[in-house]
Amino acid sequence: MGFDHVLTTTPSVRRKLDLRRPVENEVLAECLELALHAPAPGNQRSWRWLVVRDQDVKNRLGELFRRVGLAYLEQHADVAAADPAMARSVASGRHLIDVIEQVPVFVVPCVEGRTTGANVADAVLYGGIFPAVWSFQLALRSRGLGSTLTTYHLQTEAEAAEILGVPEGYTQACLLPVAYTTTTDFKPTPRRPLSEVAYLDHWGKSLG
Repeated sequence: MGFDHVLTTTPSVRRKLDLRRPVENEVLAECLELALHAPAPGNQRSWRWLVVRDQDVKNRLGELFRRVGLAYLEQHADVAAADPAMARSVASGRHLIDVIEQVPVFVVPCVEGRTTGANVADAVLYGGIFPAVWSFQLALRSRGLGSTLTTYHLQTEAEAAEILGVPEGYTQACLLPVAYTTTTDFKPTPRRPLSEVAYLDHWGKSLG
């Protein structure tokens, strides 16, 4: 795949994850190796990557994921009922909630440090891990696998940390369900025109 094609066709995959096809350790290792080359603030890559295959661990994390996810969908039920695009998103999210434990692999990226509530510090904390997460997702896409960045389980981060053995002082950034995809024919998703979202020098001034 061309680089631009990978960048524009790496969606959040939920419905089209292949729940039956195993994911090889070698492929995961390749993608994680590539992710390690992502930039990081201060060039300090204090990342850790938890790769979860054990079914009991997935079941326990899946329980947390489902508990929070269903509550979230219930809160947004009225909006989904009135907005077809939101309804599709909710249906896709509900599918993943229903099958989460069946996804072959979970990857939980972690970063050393804890949030403080200060914008600068928290931007450095999360800005230090998310470029690597995106690199990992792009590497997966280029090899016929898919993922989606989820945060449901972070509302129960302490419980998840106990399940995973995450030590104090580390922050779980997200949970990535990883699997081969049932199709590789992904198309670019619609986006707002650049003219509506990019400004020159001052907020609201067209980039031209």
